[in-house]
Amino acid sequence: MKLSDMKISTRLMLGFAAMAVLMSLLGALAIIKVTAIQGKFADVMDDRYPKIQTAGDIRTVNNEVSLAIRNLFVVSEPADVQAQFDVIANSSKRTNANIDTLQRSITSAQGKAALDKLMAARADYRGPRDKVLELLRAGQMDEAKLVLVREVTPKQVAYMARLDELIQLQENLMTASADEVSAAVSSTISSVAALLAAAFVVAGLMALWIIRSTTRPLAEAAAIARAVAGGDLAMEFAANGKNETGLLLAALHDMKTRLAAIVSEVRRNAEGVATASAQIAQGNNDLSSRTEEQASALEETAASMEELSSTVKQNADNAQQGNQLALGASTVAVKGGDVVGQVVDTMKGINDSSKKIADIIGVIDSIAFQTNILALNAAVEAARAGEQGRGFAVVASEVRNLAQRSADAAKEIKGLINASVQRVEQGSALVDQAGVTMSEVVSSIRRVTDIMGEISSASREQSAGVAQVGEAVTQMDQATQQNAALVEESAAAAESLKAQAQQLVQAVAVFKLAHDAAASTAAQGSSSRAPLALPAPTPAKPPKAAAAPMIERRSPNRATNVVRPAFQAKAPSSTTAEAAAARSGTDDWESF
Repeated sequence: MKLSDMKISTRLMLGFAAMAVLMSLLGALAIIKVTAIQGKFADVMDDRYPKIQTAGDIRTVNNEVSLAIRNLFVVSEPADVQAQFDVIANSSKRTNANIDTLQRSITSAQGKAALDKLMAARADYRGPRDKVLELLRAGQMDEAKLVLVREVTPKQVAYMARLDELIQLQENLMTASADEVSAAVSSTISSVAALLAAAFVVAGLMALWIIRSTTRPLAEAAAIARAVAGGDLAMEFAANGKNETGLLLAALHDMKTRLAAIVSEVRRNAEGVATASAQIAQGNNDLSSRTEEQASALEETAASMEELSSTVKQNADNAQQGNQLALGASTVAVKGGDVVGQVVDTMKGINDSSKKIADIIGVIDSIAFQTNILALNAAVEAARAGEQGRGFAVVASEVRNLAQRSADAAKEIKGLINASVQRVEQGSALVDQAGVTMSEVVSSIRRVTDIMGEISSASREQSAGVAQVGEAVTQMDQATQQNAALVEESAAAAESLKAQAQQLVQAVAVFKLAHDAAASTAAQGSSSRAPLALPAPTPAKPPKAAAAPMIERRSPNRATNVVRPAFQAKAPSSTTAEAAAARSGTDDWESF
């Protein structure tokens, strides 16, 4: 399979697969290198450095032993002396453990040789040291000092020298391992950078190949689409690819071929449609003129009937208004009767309340009388008591005076209440008479209201009869106007069809076909032909001048004159025009 026929999805899969392989190689190389670096670093941290620490601990222990031996020359207490011997014993154990560790961990020949020298030097050092310790235990300080200076110190110096050689050897080995780690890191960085650069180069080449192999056919398809949009249907192009872009070019080629066939068919039929629509429009214009004259006459008749109907309706409205006024007066009279009835009830309530007050005053008078009698009895009893009842007699006299004053006041109030009761009874009688009079007024107003209702009903029946006549004339006028509107709509539809046919011819004229030269020659010949003979239209009557507005003279009972507009031909409704336009567009070019 050719690379040019490869699908875009396959190209993208190849590009991503190549990138995945390169990334996998890069990752594998990085893992291998990092693993090697990790091993070398582990050798440094887990082997070289612990050996140096162990050797350093041997030096530290030796220093502790030296310090303890010096302290034994100074201390004298048995406990302190034993403590220093314990330190020396523990230090010897630590040194033995460290040497065992070094024997197990050191594997190189140089290391083993250095360790053997260290052990030999330690053995030479331990003999004199132990002799010094025995002398110190025996208390022979001078002999111990002499052995320490002459034998132990030189042996200790040789022992420490062998230890320094071992430490230096391990430090050199650790430095070499560190250098190996650094070299491995540098090698890893170089390898990863080289492979990463190769991956970028391969990715760039793959991306460039995919982009160029995809965008070139798409650019060609865009140019073809722009040419078709500009009306060029005569262009030729190859569509041989089997991938998505090749299928797109093949589809564009099929579209261009089909569109050229449609445009050719539309060009052949558009001129005939334009000629036929012009004939239909001429006939409809003549019919519309005659229908408008008939509609104008019916409009004038309808205006006269509306004037008569308006006068009758105004009479009915006046009668209705009088009936409403009578009903209002009746309602007011009924409300007045209700108010008078409420006044009567109120006067009765006042009369009853006055009687109750009079009864209460009688009770107060009786209480005052009884209080006076009690005061007299108290005065008699006080007189019998003599000097001892003199104060009580004074109080009884005061109570008697108060009772007398209460009785006098109660009598005066009772007289006033009785007078009020008489006046209230007189007012109630007058209110009763007013209620009877209001009832008679309400009855009279109701009779007047009934008469006005009969007059209003008769006026409404008369208005309904006139309205029916006017409605019949109006319906005739509407029917005529609808006919005129339909004729105008038909003429508008024909004009619209004619305009659409001309627009269609102009629209398809922008397309360039393969046989465009022959088509243009035929078009010039057809345009130079004599126009088709049309049937002679019926002479239309000259249109009437615009009728002046009709002014209805007002009757004596009408407030203003009614001004009616002159008849105007109705414009075709949008619904019918749209339907005609839709009917004119149902031919074969609709598929375009």
